[in-house]
Amino acid sequence: MIKVRGLTKTFRGRGNTVQAVNGVDLDVAEGEIVGFLGPNGAGKTTTLRMLSTLLRPTSGEAMVAGCDLLDDPAGVRLRIGYVGQGNGAGADQRVGEELITQARLYGMTRAAARQRVDELLTRYELQGMAGRTVRTLSGGQRRRLDIVMGVLHRPPLVFLDEPSAALDPQSRSNLWQHISSLRDEHGSTIFLTTHYLDEVDALCERILVIDGGRIITEGTPDGLKGEISGDLVTLEPADPAAAAASAEQLPGAREVTVDGATVSFRVSHGDTAAPELMRTLEAAGNPVRAVQIKRPTLDDVFLTLTGRSLRDADANPEPGQGE
Repeated sequence: MIKVRGLTKTFRGRGNTVQAVNGVDLDVAEGEIVGFLGPNGAGKTTTLRMLSTLLRPTSGEAMVAGCDLLDDPAGVRLRIGYVGQGNGAGADQRVGEELITQARLYGMTRAAARQRVDELLTRYELQGMAGRTVRTLSGGQRRRLDIVMGVLHRPPLVFLDEPSAALDPQSRSNLWQHISSLRDEHGSTIFLTTHYLDEVDALCERILVIDGGRIITEGTPDGLKGEISGDLVTLEPADPAAAAASAEQLPGAREVTVDGATVSFRVSHGDTAAPELMRTLEAAGNPVRAVQIKRPTLDDVFLTLTGRSLRDADANPEPGQGE
């Protein structure tokens, strides 16, 4: 559904040159839900805006939904849905009229547009809202309306940029169900950016991590947690120094440290490594009084990869973000 090779974007102005995206390669298969993540300023918004035809790449090539991004941007637009961070519908427009206008712009007859709008308002729990102005809707209702606008024309590929930003937990959970249904019930491919790590765990089968304008890793959420960060195992043995020496002999163990009465280390599978180590220590006369295994988070993955938290604020927003 998406094939990108060597994509770059350079911004020039006021005597400065900024390489916002620097040789991105990525592939997204049909029917995937892929999370595109990175700290602020990493290049993810610029990449998303290029793939959705809102910015023209400086160099590189990409096929998006079967169309060449550079040679056929109009074809790309016909085959994608795009839900940006801001609300897409006019605040003073009536919901039904706005949606019918959008549907007509995609070439639907008025009768077909009305049928499609009625279908989507019901599916996204907005029935009865057609006569209301957009500004009177709640935050959750507005975001669901944005998704309706993005899928009116039944696009095979949907881009979602921070889809649940600023929503309360209940509205976010409700929105996640609707996003999942796009793929599960209608076969859509979903490509989304988000800063909510629980959103990634709930929705995404695969993650692409970008930093410094390049894709630095990819994988499943669980795979990245285990392979890059690993489980954190903490023990309270009778003899911490001897326990640390034994922990260092475990296959794959790393970051072995002693802090007072505790020993901690990281390992890919703490649920099997910890019992093995405890048996070894027990046999050596060094019993363990307590043990704790902490699964890594996606934020641990980002700290390991970039030295920054995904939620770190960045005073310098990504170039071109407001264009």
